[in-house]
Amino acid sequence: MKDDQALPYHALTAAAALAQLEATPTGLDSAEAARRRQLHGANRLPEAGGKSLVGVMLHQFQSPFIYLLLAAALLSVSIGHGRDAGFILAVLLLNAAIGGWQEWRAEMRTRSLKSLVRGRLPAWRDGQLVSLDTEDLVPGDIVQVESGIKIPADLRLIDAQALATDESLLTGESLLVEKQADCPVSTDAVVSERSNMLFAGSTVRRGRGRALVVATGRHSEVGQLAQALQMPSALSPLLQRMDVFTRQIAMVAMVLIGMIAVLELLRGVDAADILLLAIALAVSAIPEALPVAMTIVLSISVHRMGLRQVVVRHLSAVEGLGACTLIATDKTGTLTINRLSIETVWLPSGASVAAVRVLPNHPRVKALAFAAAHCSEFRGAAALHTGEGVGDAVDLAFLRLAVRSDYEAVLEGIEQRGHIAYEPERRYAAAFHAAGDELVAYVKGAPETVMALCGADTWEATRRQEAEQAIQALAADGYRVIAVASGMVAQPDEQALRGLSLLGFAGLIDPLRPEAPAAVRAARAAGIRVIMITGDHPLTARAIARNLGLIDPADETAVLTGGQLRMLEGDLAGLDDMIAGVSVFARTEPLQKLAIVQSLQRQGHIIAVTGDGINDAAALQAADIGVAMGRGGTDVARDAADLILVDDNFASIVAGIEEGRAAYANLRKVILYCVSTGAAELLLMLLATLFGLPPPLTAVQLLWLNLVSNGIQDVALGFEKPEPNLLQQPPRAAGGPIFDRTMLEQVLLSGFTMGLLAFGGYVYALWGLGLDSVAAQGLTLWLLVWCENAHVLNCRSETRSVFRLPLSANWLLIGGVVVTQGLQIVAAQLPGIGRMLRLESVDLVHAAMLALPALGLIAVVEIYKVWRFPSGVVRTQ
Repeated sequence: MKDDQALPYHALTAAAALAQLEATPTGLDSAEAARRRQLHGANRLPEAGGKSLVGVMLHQFQSPFIYLLLAAALLSVSIGHGRDAGFILAVLLLNAAIGGWQEWRAEMRTRSLKSLVRGRLPAWRDGQLVSLDTEDLVPGDIVQVESGIKIPADLRLIDAQALATDESLLTGESLLVEKQADCPVSTDAVVSERSNMLFAGSTVRRGRGRALVVATGRHSEVGQLAQALQMPSALSPLLQRMDVFTRQIAMVAMVLIGMIAVLELLRGVDAADILLLAIALAVSAIPEALPVAMTIVLSISVHRMGLRQVVVRHLSAVEGLGACTLIATDKTGTLTINRLSIETVWLPSGASVAAVRVLPNHPRVKALAFAAAHCSEFRGAAALHTGEGVGDAVDLAFLRLAVRSDYEAVLEGIEQRGHIAYEPERRYAAAFHAAGDELVAYVKGAPETVMALCGADTWEATRRQEAEQAIQALAADGYRVIAVASGMVAQPDEQALRGLSLLGFAGLIDPLRPEAPAAVRAARAAGIRVIMITGDHPLTARAIARNLGLIDPADETAVLTGGQLRMLEGDLAGLDDMIAGVSVFARTEPLQKLAIVQSLQRQGHIIAVTGDGINDAAALQAADIGVAMGRGGTDVARDAADLILVDDNFASIVAGIEEGRAAYANLRKVILYCVSTGAAELLLMLLATLFGLPPPLTAVQLLWLNLVSNGIQDVALGFEKPEPNLLQQPPRAAGGPIFDRTMLEQVLLSGFTMGLLAFGGYVYALWGLGLDSVAAQGLTLWLLVWCENAHVLNCRSETRSVFRLPLSANWLLIGGVVVTQGLQIVAAQLPGIGRMLRLESVDLVHAAMLALPALGLIAVVEIYKVWRFPSGVVRTQ
């Protein structure tokens, strides 16, 4: 590769650019590509780096509550409590270590998901067109681009067909930029004027072409703007609401702590001791780490979704999944396996033949197969030998049919004079080949569109009726119908496509995914309506929907067409009424899909929409949850989506909804645990103050309790597996408060029960057992640890009995309970720590007996669940 480039690539001809990079139109060989990969590195656009382990640890100290702990440590030193100060600092460091480890694990889970969806692009290697990971692109590669592809490197066009790109990322201009391969560009042209170049980060909005890779990674134009692209990530709406909620809880807690401090001061307690106690109580009772814990819980859920083939791009989608009431899915590749095969062919003579059986001996079927293959897009010798390759599923289906009749030999000596690529708006593709001194056009596409291009003399009334009946018969049997035509034309453009001869209709079948009907039933059982939006013929759509169980076979109104929707454009009320009860939409256009989504949203639905093409981007962005395809989808669709299905499978959407509901349920469990335990500690301290008793817990004990209970057990709740009845419950109300009636009842009940149990134990230790305040404080601390152990088990489900929840559903939580008690036992046996925690006088037998009153907490919550949720299921939230 030459290093003495005199002119920029946009100022060179395509041939000169190839020569400059020592490349050929058939691409690089693997050895040379590997050498250049080593030289230039991976083709990665610079992005904001992830958090480092050191950064995560330092982040743990950036909190007002950490500063309160440091103040408490300094205050302890100033009043001569050096051991207390040392303990506070130890708690601070240990808390940072636990929080840092949890956050680092969350970061690692997030990073691991990035490899599940990798960009790919058709590129020439070793003389064949292959699907190449965009990170492996090197200068000198030859790539194919088409509408919907996001450009991964800077490219110099070699040839282009009606190509236009969106370069707003680089230029700020929203208008599409027309591209041409052979137009001259001056050396000093700015980026927006380089019409023969495609730039990394831009998107192909129309047309297609072939291009030479000239710059990758940080050497590309967008790579030089890396700093401008590194934007801080925003909190999801759920986390923003929880941050506000935490502040509200903090305000209430601070008022109560202020009351306790004033009452203690009036009783003559030393001001320094009161301040130290107030700081510790604030750190222990206020759930300041709740947003962080929730972020970790969400990352666990995102990781679980990744294991079920669903990649989450936006955390807000996790919240939305739990409220989803309707899934609007496309058909091909999502409900079906996306491997089309041509089973039958209808010929203008009126005959229907089994295509594969009659080849290669049926001349008319062979002519249809060759004509369709001529206007299909695929490349490479392997594709011509096997019928497999890189290309559209319809194109590959016709290729597989054509190769049965030695199609490779037919291609020898054929000169293509032009090509019209398939676009959804056009609904056909065409190719123009030289035939001696004349030009022949081959066309394939939607029957209505292709038939309109055929000559009027071809269509006597009887023959047109026969053709339309054939289309309906094929569609009714579930076939996707493609028409094929050919004819002599004057020039290679769209205007010349008139008076063609129909060669026949091909019936293509794309079998349903085996798991799709069960997934549809599961969605319906979860209270989620499923509709299908497709561009296929209404009868084909009806047949597929019938096999899926989406519609009643006898319901003639179950399918709505794009033509019917067009009649109500501008009449929103009429459109809403028409769409309301329909489950299948056929022959729809991209903007009609958007209109359907918006109509259903006006009717109150929370919608998940699937899409794979560039024209689906508007509907994906408008949807509450946009779902793009990981295998067959375009980059534009993936960028517009909230979720990406790695396997393009409808069943994965239902799995994602289950995990989304589980994530939301686990978030509620963490909130319930943190808020109720904080409320219990506040109630305990307030009751002791009101009754004129010494503080039942010291500042050091409160910090220890916060460390061993909340610090270990709260996040472990986030690992709880989905409860078995999640997909039998209706969707939750969208935007509804997390702190609803159920949550409020359980916080008050469990918080008051724990607080009263701890206060009762403290009073009994003082008055019943005659212990001094130091020993009573030790017993109270251990009793609260037992209560919080019991309560974390209660929080595993808001509605189901703790005895119906298998331990295997969350071994990490069970381990956390054991570790909590283990730390308590170890601390009691260590002289220095035991003395600070007032545990020296508590023997293990008495400590074990304290578990009995804690079981009373389980009993109280069990009675509540039986009374409030007799079936163990929440019916409304």
